[in-house]
Amino acid sequence: MKFQSTIAALVLGAVLASPAFAENSQQTKMADCNKQAADKKGDERKAFMKTCLSAKPAAAPMSQQDKMKACNVQATGKKGDERKAFMKSCLSSAPAN
Repeated sequence: MKFQSTIAALVLGAVLASPAFAENSQQTKMADCNKQAADKKGDERKAFMKTCLSAKPAAAPMSQQDKMKACNVQATGKKGDERKAFMKSCLSSAPAN
């Protein structure tokens, strides 16, 4: 019974923390955009802030596991030394994000 209560508390905590995290990241984004717009005024500032706040965050770099999955898909049909050479090249190259 105590185990179920602990899990319920963790799930509830995660649910309640999610909006706070989203709000905090939006506040951080607003602060960053405000700093960048410090020298702008009027319509120029308004246009800049609209663009800055609507910009999507940069994509996270591909994890090693994701890279391995993508390289495995591309290596379909290759065998032996050809596959080994391809995988070495693919895994050492920069991710294609």
